[in-house]
Amino acid sequence: MSDITSPDSIPSSTAVDLGGAVELLDAATSVTVLCHVQPDADTLGSGLALGLAFERRGVPVQVAFGSPDDVPGSMRELPGLHLVTPAAEVRETVDLLVTVDCGTAGRLGRLAPRLHGSTRTLVIDHHRSNTRFGTHDLIEPDAEATAAVLADLFDVWGVEIDADLAHCLFAGLVTDTGSFRWGRASSHLLAERLLSTGIDGARITRQLLDTHPFGWLPMLSAVLATATLVPEAAGGRGLVHATVMRADSAHLRSEEIESVIDIVRTTAEAEVAAVFKEVGSGVWTVSLRSKDGIDVSLVAARLGGGGHRAAAGYTAHGDRTEIVAELRDALG
Repeated sequence: MSDITSPDSIPSSTAVDLGGAVELLDAATSVTVLCHVQPDADTLGSGLALGLAFERRGVPVQVAFGSPDDVPGSMRELPGLHLVTPAAEVRETVDLLVTVDCGTAGRLGRLAPRLHGSTRTLVIDHHRSNTRFGTHDLIEPDAEATAAVLADLFDVWGVEIDADLAHCLFAGLVTDTGSFRWGRASSHLLAERLLSTGIDGARITRQLLDTHPFGWLPMLSAVLATATLVPEAAGGRGLVHATVMRADSAHLRSEEIESVIDIVRTTAEAEVAAVFKEVGSGVWTVSLRSKDGIDVSLVAARLGGGGHRAAAGYTAHGDRTEIVAELRDALG
């Protein structure tokens, strides 16, 4: 079997609009919805919302992600979790496979080979850097969350956005906009619509963004002790970076580790923030955030990753000194 994550294995792709996507969804006789590995609320919320829509239409549907094995703790109140299927139990063949919020096939992790077993694949995303790896692709780079793309899709499809779907979509919207700190007017309008269904936006936000186990505090202390400010980096706009070592984070869920970047990025003296997270011997995942004027998705792309203008990431190999130097070179 070819490697589905390699460029040579990516199928011929057709861009579709909302109407074209609805035609695919309407014709589906069985569906698998795949979220990206280490799922955040946008990918899982979007996946569950879509799964619920199919379930209500009587279409057999599974929702899954490649890793970890369990749903992140902060997302265990999302409606539709009964649709989540362990990765090992995902059907190998299906009529329609849909990916949500996945910029590349590689983001599917061990479930990427399932792309070979579907009659058609529909990629739904809002990342500009999306590699268009489906047979059909619905990419809306101006949307601030894949959840917003799903809301538009449901309207065209004739799916009523009730409280359960609104909960799922609000979870994706509030997290990908940083509690609407960088949301445009359209995001606020969508939030108003979702909240009008009666969901508790404050509770959802608190569960997703403002709740951590006590063990998060000593980890955070260790990470912030490594914080380094490089004022001359990024053309004089400044870089602040910190490091999460495995020894300090082994007892925590991935979502707790990911949250560190949102503290580091508050540094007033730096326009770019980075957190280097040790995931193996000489292997790191790197989260990037930026303020006005710097597109970190371009920086991440130079280093083999991708993302959004203000939030991106990539995987790096080497020792910490080497990967910090690589980032500084990429920032210019």
